[in-house]
Amino acid sequence: MVPLLLLLSLLWGGSLQELPGFELRVQESVTVQACMDVRVSCSFSHPWSSGYWSAEPFIYWFREGDKPQNVAVATNDRNKPVKPETWGRFLLVGDPRSRDCSLSIKEARLSDSGAYYLRVERGPNEKYSYLDKKLNLQVTEKPNIQFVEPLESGRPTQLTCSLSVACARGHPFLFSWAGDALDEMDPGTLHSSELMLTPRPQDHGSNLTCQVTLQGAQVTLETTVRLNVSYAPRNVRISLSFRNVTALKILQDTSSFLISESQALRLLCVADSNPPAQLSLFQTSPALEAAPISSTGVLALPYLGSAETEFTCQAHNRLGSQNTSLSLIMVSPPQLLGPSCSQEDEGLRCSCSSRARPAPSLRWRLGEGLLEGNFSNASFEVSSSSAGPWANGSLSLREGLSSGLSLSCEALNVYGVRSGSVLLLPGRPAFLVLGALGGAGAGALLSTCLCLLLFFIVKACRKQAATRPEGVDDEDPVMGTVAWGSRQKPRSDSPPDQTVLSPAEDDPPPGEQEELHYASLSFHEMTSREPQDQEATSTEYSEIKTS
Repeated sequence: MVPLLLLLSLLWGGSLQELPGFELRVQESVTVQACMDVRVSCSFSHPWSSGYWSAEPFIYWFREGDKPQNVAVATNDRNKPVKPETWGRFLLVGDPRSRDCSLSIKEARLSDSGAYYLRVERGPNEKYSYLDKKLNLQVTEKPNIQFVEPLESGRPTQLTCSLSVACARGHPFLFSWAGDALDEMDPGTLHSSELMLTPRPQDHGSNLTCQVTLQGAQVTLETTVRLNVSYAPRNVRISLSFRNVTALKILQDTSSFLISESQALRLLCVADSNPPAQLSLFQTSPALEAAPISSTGVLALPYLGSAETEFTCQAHNRLGSQNTSLSLIMVSPPQLLGPSCSQEDEGLRCSCSSRARPAPSLRWRLGEGLLEGNFSNASFEVSSSSAGPWANGSLSLREGLSSGLSLSCEALNVYGVRSGSVLLLPGRPAFLVLGALGGAGAGALLSTCLCLLLFFIVKACRKQAATRPEGVDDEDPVMGTVAWGSRQKPRSDSPPDQTVLSPAEDDPPPGEQEELHYASLSFHEMTSREPQDQEATSTEYSEIKTS
């Protein structure tokens, strides 16, 4: 006799998990692609005596939540109705006498997704529903986005979103498109299965999504594609770097850049394009017959040979090309050679040269006066010329020579000033050449300091000449080398202030001697330290001699 609790369970069609003897063996989770077939193996057991199973039992598969509840999706009971949407597709393929409840599903639809449970009946009083274990069926499908590839920037292309025809029966669809490529389109055009898209370069690599909602089944499906948009080169630019470090400046369009002569440069040509562009660097603009100086887009320039050089980067692919140019202009502050002076029959002639980019201009300072350009008069003559980065100048003095007179040569451009001075000394034709200095004020200051220093040196030499052997040298660890001595020279009858740069015929008669003291002062080269990444300048001092 069946226990009362079991009878109540059977009468109500329920199930108690702890009841012994009732067991269902079935795959609890099954996933199938829409419109495809799937077979689900199933078997069951029961505590009833096999003698009671002389007739074929009735097996029912119900979908959980269906109303009415007594309509099965598959059964072998011909007296029971079957849901119209599953009739002919959900089939029992096992032998119920062998306790086989296997189920075959053909052309699975998205609306088939859900939970299903098994019910077994032998008569009006013997029924059991296996609710403790259920079949969970998941039918999946992604919409299909179709279009003609490749996509090209600026060319309209039609895109179509669709589902399988077999899966489309019985449910109205609602389409929706989304993606960054659609941000400028009319929102009213984004709810159709077809879409006219004109891609842009910035749409390359972006995502485009089509969503399909089955309104009756309350199911939303979507698929996403990544757009591959071809476009001609754009944003072509030249990257300029110094000393093999990170790019210092990015230049676009036609531009120019000033560089120091000593800088080692590296040019890098880059462009935005799909497919990737062929990058070439040309010196000057590319012509049909011109050969590139680099076919990789990278060019190392240890030194530029001319003051201004133009480079052009060309980016080319099958959809077009684009160029951009850059002019490199070398600049440098003046470098001064001189001034150097020599005695002439007519007076004193001085010359100096300077090199700079852009070419410097030269001018002379005579005492407090400023002389520049090309002109002459009875007292002096000034001339200057230039060729490339060089400027040359000369000054001829015919009158007005006197001790203590200073003259200087100045070279200047927009990047700096260099000057060198000459100081006329008393006595026989003699002069001091003060080395080139950066800036006019520094030259005047150094000239004054040297005059004072020289005065004390000469005075000390005269006091010690009688006791110091000729040719003995002392060295100052700071100032350099100081040498002094004395020798006999014919005495001049002219006053000291009249012997400066005097002609040779004014020499005194033979036999008349005067003691002449001399000094020599040599300065070592001195270099001023500048902040890092700025061109260091050096101050050079010429050898200073007096006689």
